[in-house]
Amino acid sequence: MIHELPLLGRTKDAALGEGIDDYCRRLRHYTTLSVRLLKDPGKTRGRSEDLVESEGRLLLKTVPPGAFVVVLDAGGGQYTSEQFAALISGWEQRGIKQVCYLIGGPCGHSGDVLGRADLLLSLSRMTFTHDMVRLLLLEQLYRAYTIKAGEKYHK
Repeated sequence: MIHELPLLGRTKDAALGEGIDDYCRRLRHYTTLSVRLLKDPGKTRGRSEDLVESEGRLLLKTVPPGAFVVVLDAGGGQYTSEQFAALISGWEQRGIKQVCYLIGGPCGHSGDVLGRADLLLSLSRMTFTHDMVRLLLLEQLYRAYTIKAGEKYHK
């Protein structure tokens, strides 16, 4: 399975960037991971809705044809690490070859992005910076694969 992670702009916090790089390296032992850095559309003049729409168009352009799309959103479903590992196993059993994870900007996702989602995923009811969400998602992907492999990392 290929996990696609298009990212809006660079990771600003160096310590989080190091963690992100570490989990990217670790994940490559278990699966194929493709992280793409997209040019952040930045601040647009006018309304935040314009920025959300611009970011949404940019993210949707990166979704490979036929990919299963997971949109990270505060209103999404929450799963334990074991349940997330089971979700990934279920996707593999269904023959899903690519999963694309979309993390929006500070103002959230456009209706088009939310409408394209095959799964809405919330990492927590708490609010995190987008850099933190990148790290948390990659750590949970790594944890899911170690759970699937029966390795000790999870406990």
